[in-house]
Amino acid sequence: MGAWQPLPDDLPPEVRHFVEQLRQLKDRTGLSLVALGARTAYSKSSWQRYLNATQPPPRQAVVALCRVADVGKDEAERFGARWELAVQAWPKPVTVSARPEHEAGEAGGTGGDGEAYEDDPTLPWWDAPPKGPEPPSRRLLVVAGVLVAALMLLMVIGMIALG
Repeated sequence: MGAWQPLPDDLPPEVRHFVEQLRQLKDRTGLSLVALGARTAYSKSSWQRYLNATQPPPRQAVVALCRVADVGKDEAERFGARWELAVQAWPKPVTVSARPEHEAGEAGGTGGDGEAYEDDPTLPWWDAPPKGPEPPSRRLLVVAGVLVAALMLLMVIGMIALG
């Protein structure tokens, strides 16, 4: 893997395997981290965290890397499966909380047993689903109503003037 810094010794095997595979995929692109950040919706520093196993990547980052690396559908699905296994085994960061332990777990924090990392809901603009038509705003309806009333008033005045 060349210039990569060594991964921590205490990483679970699923995480180690996944990060090693991710590094190989990144190397296959031939891109620097800056260039990879420009081709995906994730910054150079984010990629550094993902590829050095200090933070699990969101699923969409893995999808974006697979797309940039021109990975086939089957291999991309294998990366998705490896991602799921790695995220489940990823060491949880230790956080200091002023709340009692039972409340910290209920709030969906990152500390505590049995809690999984949440996938990053941020999607690159090219992956965002198309927006459907939005309902008209209340303000637009009020303006339309005022315009209709004004037109009817003008019609009544015109009929009186002609009559």
